[in-house]
Amino acid sequence: VQLQASGGGLVQAGGSLRLSCAASGGIFRNYAMGWFRQAPGKEREFVAAITWSGAGTNYAYSVKGRFTISRDNAKNTVYLQMNSLKPEDTAIYYCAADLSKYYTSTDYKNYDYWGPGTQVTVSS
Repeated sequence: VQLQASGGGLVQAGGSLRLSCAASGGIFRNYAMGWFRQAPGKEREFVAAITWSGAGTNYAYSVKGRFTISRDNAKNTVYLQMNSLKPEDTAIYYCAADLSKYYTSTDYKNYDYWGPGTQVTVSS
């Protein structure tokens, strides 16, 4: 499956962005989906994940209450709505697909497919 993230950009602190990740070449509902991010000089970290049906979600503590992950299986797309953005949210954001579709893994090593990432920059 191929993944393509979009929607990144430059925003002021307190602002919002919505990331999208479009999937192709596979059966989208066969995958749980996750968002990860990586800031310069830091390791890749878990942001949010969602099961194949959307019934289960999981969030990093640092984004809980500010970010919302959702998916539209008819459109083969997963979204990350990011509100109340902070400068520390600045990173490249990656979407990923996990064949273990019933789980919302926080470990990037469990994900099978990755997109190229989209830059999010939050200015103070």
